[in-house]
Amino acid sequence: MPGNSIGQLFRLTTFGESHGAGIGGVVDGCPAGLRIDLEAVQHELDRRRPGSTTLGTARKEPDRLEVLSGVYEGITMGTPIAFVIRNADARSRDYDALKEVYRPGHADRTWEDKYGVRDHRGGGRSSARETAARVVGGAIARQVLNGSGVQVHAHVSQVGAVRSNVRLAELDFAMTWSNAVRTADPAAVRPMTELIEEVRADGDSIGGRITCSITGVPAGLGDPVFDKLHADLGKAMLSINAVKGFAVGNGFDSIAMRGSENNDAITPAGNSTNRAGGIQGGISNGEDIIFEVAFKPVSTIAKAQDTVDRAGKAVVLEAAGRHDPCVVPRAVPIVEAMACLVLVDHLLRQRTARL
Repeated sequence: MPGNSIGQLFRLTTFGESHGAGIGGVVDGCPAGLRIDLEAVQHELDRRRPGSTTLGTARKEPDRLEVLSGVYEGITMGTPIAFVIRNADARSRDYDALKEVYRPGHADRTWEDKYGVRDHRGGGRSSARETAARVVGGAIARQVLNGSGVQVHAHVSQVGAVRSNVRLAELDFAMTWSNAVRTADPAAVRPMTELIEEVRADGDSIGGRITCSITGVPAGLGDPVFDKLHADLGKAMLSINAVKGFAVGNGFDSIAMRGSENNDAITPAGNSTNRAGGIQGGISNGEDIIFEVAFKPVSTIAKAQDTVDRAGKAVVLEAAGRHDPCVVPRAVPIVEAMACLVLVDHLLRQRTARL
């Protein structure tokens, strides 16, 4: 089955292309009787949309949400919630030079290897434009989670070599949305911003890291063996464009530790530490879930790059178009949305796990 859906009980299917008429999705399995705050959903979209940050693409999209079904007088009906977001500022002519050329690091060539055909206009469905539909699904999932006291917050913790060293417990996540780089660390705003502006001026791009903290998660979420909670979170995050790494808790740092250093001691009051990141054996343990997502530099850059055309001839490409010099500022709401989708699905599944 084509991979356009995520979730079992709470399921999101997305559709549409970057330069088509629009993008959208269908949320199936949302419980009936939930009062949906569509303004809150639109607010999440506004955080992700092109033009939402001065450090992103110059493309301007209003990203106005149109709900087509599944909600009546603000209440979910238990039926599929279908929605669409119209594309308004696609400039397909900017991609004319890419019709016969493959961009290094991009999905252009692998997409054509798979299907034998591709939409060169902004990458078609391989474009990060598709993630707007995920943000809508995640915003609906977040409103289900709110009823269970689960809160999901993410922020940019690294851009290039500039990394925040502030402990999560000391961060005010409300600050994330008060600056263009979307970090909750006040000391990191300026150096991260300057680095992104520097690479943009150079016609280049830079990668980064997003850290996510999820509070209020009950113990017991996650299904062995292949549906471990961190496995599903990892799959969700790695499905986001430009993501190349995912780690829970101590993650890769645990390689250099001994078991005595990495284990969380258990006390009558609970775990004394949270090195596991809230998940043990693939099941939530009641602690905060902490994970990190690594994003590579954006592939489409203005610098000259060696590549080949569809005939296999060597060419030099200097790509035009409107692209983010660093994807992480606009990826924060996407990471939160995907986390919400996974958590609400497992929360609903847990209600059927035992009598």
